[in-house]
Amino acid sequence: MDLYEKYKLKEVINASGKMTILGVSKISETVLAAQKFGGEHFFEMSELLVRTGRHIAELIGTEDAVIVSSASAGIAQSVAAVIGKGNEHHAYHPFTPRIKQREIILPKGHNVDYGTSVEVMVELGGGKVVEAGYANMCSPEHIEMMITEETAAILYIKSHHTVQKSMLTVNDAVEVAHRHQLPLIVDAAAEEDLEKYVAAGADLVIYSGAKALEGPSSGLVIGKTQFIEWVRLQGKGIGRAMKIGKENILGLTAAVEQYVESGSETGEAMQARLVPFIAALNTIDHLSASMEQDAAGREIYRAKVEIEPTASLSAKEVIAELKTGNLAIYTREYRANNGIIEFDIRAVNQTEMDQIVQRLKEILIQEK
Repeated sequence: MDLYEKYKLKEVINASGKMTILGVSKISETVLAAQKFGGEHFFEMSELLVRTGRHIAELIGTEDAVIVSSASAGIAQSVAAVIGKGNEHHAYHPFTPRIKQREIILPKGHNVDYGTSVEVMVELGGGKVVEAGYANMCSPEHIEMMITEETAAILYIKSHHTVQKSMLTVNDAVEVAHRHQLPLIVDAAAEEDLEKYVAAGADLVIYSGAKALEGPSSGLVIGKTQFIEWVRLQGKGIGRAMKIGKENILGLTAAVEQYVESGSETGEAMQARLVPFIAALNTIDHLSASMEQDAAGREIYRAKVEIEPTASLSAKEVIAELKTGNLAIYTREYRANNGIIEFDIRAVNQTEMDQIVQRLKEILIQEK
């Protein structure tokens, strides 16, 4: 029986990107096979985590790695790791008053909400966010002036959610952190480069297993051996509530192998698929479509659709209409206030693009 029908669920076209609210990514048969093997066998779980982490580290050229349940869990456990520094008493008593160094310096424009806030994950790890700079600006000097004896680490969020202009770079953050003998944690959840930030000098780097890597629900923390050991130790503490199952450990490991071998869809390929899609969109009255690159500079290209003033519906109303019916079409809504809808096609096939065009025609024609 079709599971959409069994559970009375809508079928979804995900033109919003690798979004948690929609299940993030589709996974391959190779990853599914690894998950199946995991589900059918038993393992010494502590060894499974160590061995898969080391295998992944060898694949991507870093000192060590550990698989966690999500990128959010990666933030919380990394924060706990740099606060506890391998202390087992801290692992069992993560909020102990014995440890005073709990301040995590974060550029103000990086304290964003991505479904929850960065601050929630920092506090879950026992840290206290100290914002540096301003909403529209953060320099290395702004970070430096917030460092005190209670500073445990600097946290840098590499994401399209953050303020992009007038912000220090990861390299800037590395220089400040290391000049003050502080660890730098980089949250690179949706980023595609598994080597860049470690090579730049970051001590811990966090990725979502289900976004660019197209694995199952999971997270990946990579970096220096000592810091990764401290993250693993959190399995005896806050990490216990975030533990990941054997199926997804093996599934993510297979996804990383696949990613290293084949990579993700290139920007060039995305652009080629977008050309006919945009041409079809431009046949619809009351909108104009064009191609646009991701604002954070990633090699991701999307269809930008502007709802023209001649339409009787606003962009927000069009977005709402796209979600109605048995087939729900989800788009990127960040610029709807400006009359713009974005379509991310990374998880959209040709049939689904045709369905999007047809549904937009129906919505805009009926409102003529």
